[in-house]
Formats: sequence, C-alpha cells, structure tokens
Amino acid sequence: MTDLVIFDCDGVLVDSEIISCASLAALLTLHGVPTSAGEAMERFLGRSVVAIAEDFETRAGRPLPADFLPTFREDVAARMRVELTAIPDIAKALTYLETAGVPFCLASSSERARIDLSLSVTGIADFFDGRIFNAAMVKHGKPAPDLFLLAAERMGADPSRCLVIEDSVAGVQAGKAAGMTVWGFIGGLHHQGGKGAEVLAAAGADRVFNKMTDFTLHGIEPTDGSQRDREVAP
Repeated sequence: MTDLVIFDCDGVLVDSEIISCASLAALLTLHGVPTSAGEAMERFLGRSVVAIAEDFETRAGRPLPADFLPTFREDVAARMRVELTAIPDIAKALTYLETAGVPFCLASSSERARIDLSLSVTGIADFFDGRIFNAAMVKHGKPAPDLFLLAAERMGADPSRCLVIEDSVAGVQAGKAAGMTVWGFIGGLHHQGGKGAEVLAAAGADRVFNKMTDFTLHGIEPTDGSQRDREVAP
C-alpha cells in the first residue's frame, strides 16, 4: 500500500531535461569546459546547481564564474517559456491519485523559481499547491535521501510506505536510500533511444515504466491489464 507518492519534477512532470542540458552544455563549453548535451545529462541529471559548481571547479581548476548560474537560469527560463511541455498524460495520473484519495507531492533538485515556472507553463501548478520541496530545504541533495525524507516527514508519511517517481540515477538512489519504493520513469525525451531502463534498474528502481497512462495506485500492472512495461522492467 502507498500512503504518499513523491514526484520528481524535471523529466517526470515536465519534459525539461533536453532543454536544460542543452543550455548547460553550451554554457560550460563557452567557459572553457567542453561538454556535450549528452555528457551534461550523464553528469548532472537529477542533481542540484551545487553539483554543477563542484564539477566545474574540479574540471576547470577554478571556481564557477560569478555570472554563470544567473546566465544559466535566465537562458533555461527563456527556453522553457517557449519550448516546455508537460509529460504526456501527467495530468490524468495526478487526477487519478486525487480521485483515489492518495496524497502526493513534488520533491526536486531544481531551484524553486524554476519549479514554479515549470508548473505554471505546463498548467499543472494547482496540483502541487503547498506540496513542493526542493534541494534548498536540505543540507544534502540527491543522491542523498534528505529531500525525500523531508517530504515524507512534512506530509506525515512513513518512508517505507512512500512511492517515488524518478527519471535519474541520483533520484533513484536517493529514494532507495530513504527506504522508499522507487519507480523509474523513462517517458521523457531525454530517455528516447537510450538505455534508461537498464540504467535506472541497475540504480535500484523497483519498476521501470514509460507511459503515465500505465500509472496505477498499486503499480502491479498497466491500467489496460497488458504486460507492456514488462519489456523495460528490471
């Protein structure tokens, strides 16, 4: 049984990872750290801006430039206002949980301003009113369990009865470290044609799925009773 469903934001609620990783890669390259969009995904998917700063200092041998993060935020925000879309059928999945009376919340490594913009642009902000948690609220971000444990505590749920929906290795590891059940979602554009199912399963995901229409409360089978997601499940 599930007492609380905890959703990541980028790549789970909104299809933003392609946008942010392309922006980040271009900016890192501009500052003398050649990085492809694919490499940016491998290094930073599911992680906070602190990880970006630490990685830059290691690779470049100098601190992150003072204007780097403000420029990154502005560029991503501008792109999101034009390009961002919600994950297909996420509103149906959230409505399903509301109808079933199952509490849910959002726990993301992103900064609050970006989360708010993402939810507003895609029209799903009302689902998460008063139920948003982000990395700035804890000492250690994903893959540490702190953020998910905070969400469970604030929502009054036992971690062992929480279900986490994640698209990144860091997120899956954080959920498992928190003692929660974790489903890996590979329906975002950044996972298309890749090995997301294998990677998330190896990170510890209890189930891997690629369509929000396959999302059910108990999560044993897809909603149509088929075995579709067994092809990508661990």
